[in-house]
Amino acid sequence: MQALQKNHQIEVVVQPGELYQLHRTPGLAVFDMDSTLIQQEVIDELARAVGLYDKVAAITEAAMRGEAPYTDFEASLRARVALLEGVPTSIWEQLKADTITFTPGARDLIRVLKVLGWKTAVLSGGFIPLANWVKETLGLDYAHANHLVTDSDRNILTGELVPKAPIIHAERKRELLLKLAADNNIPPERTIAVGDGSNDLLMMGVAGLGIAFNAKPKVQQAAPSRLNCQSLLDVMHILGFSDNEVDGMLEKSPQP
Repeated sequence: MQALQKNHQIEVVVQPGELYQLHRTPGLAVFDMDSTLIQQEVIDELARAVGLYDKVAAITEAAMRGEAPYTDFEASLRARVALLEGVPTSIWEQLKADTITFTPGARDLIRVLKVLGWKTAVLSGGFIPLANWVKETLGLDYAHANHLVTDSDRNILTGELVPKAPIIHAERKRELLLKLAADNNIPPERTIAVGDGSNDLLMMGVAGLGIAFNAKPKVQQAAPSRLNCQSLLDVMHILGFSDNEVDGMLEKSPQP
């Protein structure tokens, strides 16, 4: 199948007929943030501020590929966060203004899902200041991400995670998907999960449909389905909607 897709430059997603029909009923769509809704890995961009990009990026890439010794997401996250000690808290506004770009099609995908009545969420192993901004900018319903400790007197990051705040690792993403679905009386089979990293596989597996979007090779092999394309809006084709239908819904939806 992969050879066929490569040779003919097509994407093939096989679904049970019952699941395909369920996509016509509004459900819950959850998304990873870094390299999914946005095009950057935020922790790497934070690391640039302290001149440690190479060290942090190397850990990030290994963790996203699920490679030892970084298969434990929490351990790799704490190791990377520790390198960020001293980064000014003004970095968040700087990233929003100068660095972060949304993935092509992300804005339109959320607009269409909202027209259809879907609930939407970002579940990120990144950080809550940017996850909340993504939520507000795109008009998502929920945002969950990791919390960093800040020194309010010096306005810097301390290199620590907030004690007792939940770590948004693979298991937590799966739990959040199921909780958000239950809170909205949505059965799991009417959920979709979209991500690109190994820490997205558990939520992809428990969702009615899991989609690896431009994902790492190991993730593509393990994911329920895969989508390799330029625009995140192409998720709508997997849900069974034509270009004409999508265009019609975009005409009904105001820009967020």
